[in-house]
Amino acid sequence: MAKTSPAVEIEVDNRVVRVSNPDRVYFPQIGATKLDVVQYYLAVGPGIVNALWERPCMLHRFPKGLDGPKVHQKRLPQGAPDWIETVRLYFPRWSRTADELCVTELGAVIWAVQMSTVEFHPWNSRRDDTEKPDEWRIDLDPGPACPLSTVRTVAAVAQEVLTELGAVGYPKTSGGSGIHIYVRIPAEHGFHDVRRAALAFAREVERRVPELVTTAWWRKDRDPAQLFVDYNQNTRDHTIAAAYSVRGVPQARVSAPLRWDEVPDAEPDDFTITTMPERFARLGDLHHDIDDHPFALTELLEWAQRDERDGAETPPED
Repeated sequence: MAKTSPAVEIEVDNRVVRVSNPDRVYFPQIGATKLDVVQYYLAVGPGIVNALWERPCMLHRFPKGLDGPKVHQKRLPQGAPDWIETVRLYFPRWSRTADELCVTELGAVIWAVQMSTVEFHPWNSRRDDTEKPDEWRIDLDPGPACPLSTVRTVAAVAQEVLTELGAVGYPKTSGGSGIHIYVRIPAEHGFHDVRRAALAFAREVERRVPELVTTAWWRKDRDPAQLFVDYNQNTRDHTIAAAYSVRGVPQARVSAPLRWDEVPDAEPDDFTITTMPERFARLGDLHHDIDDHPFALTELLEWAQRDERDGAETPPED
């Protein structure tokens, strides 16, 4: 029987989190352990807490590391200390509720890592009103034959449209092959209208570079060499990896906030749990002031009405 390494106690602000099996290898390709994941999240603490602050959060857990099964967990894992905060959500499809993790301090992140969490996937709404998103998410999702150069070009077009609208976009790598752009919005609309606005934006990007971009709903209708602007990430209970979240890929990549001037040269493999601590220490949280730049969706909803009036297909919501 393999020996387990002794637990270590991690001090996080005014909390102490006991981390069991700290030497368990989570990322075999680079030899990174559970404790390495803990140390990474400690290094980017203000950034990950800002990204998750008071949002319902689904956890992607790897109890045996990447070589074992992946668990998508909505409900808070059992055994949580009494200081861990949650928010109760209702899921109509299953007629059930779930108490999801709701981060308000770094200790909660480290405890989740102790429970084998690698990825953090928050909602785009907060617990004060979980049905009213305050974050519009633009997911630039390349097809299987879509080159990174296309992702960069489309990101520039998206920035151009945002600038014309007067919106401030905050880009980040997805941790995979895409780019995410977040825009803070007032929590005034439900998920349906935020998705309508996101679709109207996606269609405008498609109009400007139709050879590169698709908004086709069905995967079979998309050219594998094109990029899908995935407006559906704004649907209720759809989540994507948070800024600073580690991704469950062999290189231990991170979903890394970028400056806009970095986007043209950004390489996904440049941002890992090994490289990000130094970058964070040097640059700080590049999304730190996102709350200072809210953008009203009024014009985008007018675009949506125009498109619907002109006969544009309304994709189903799932």
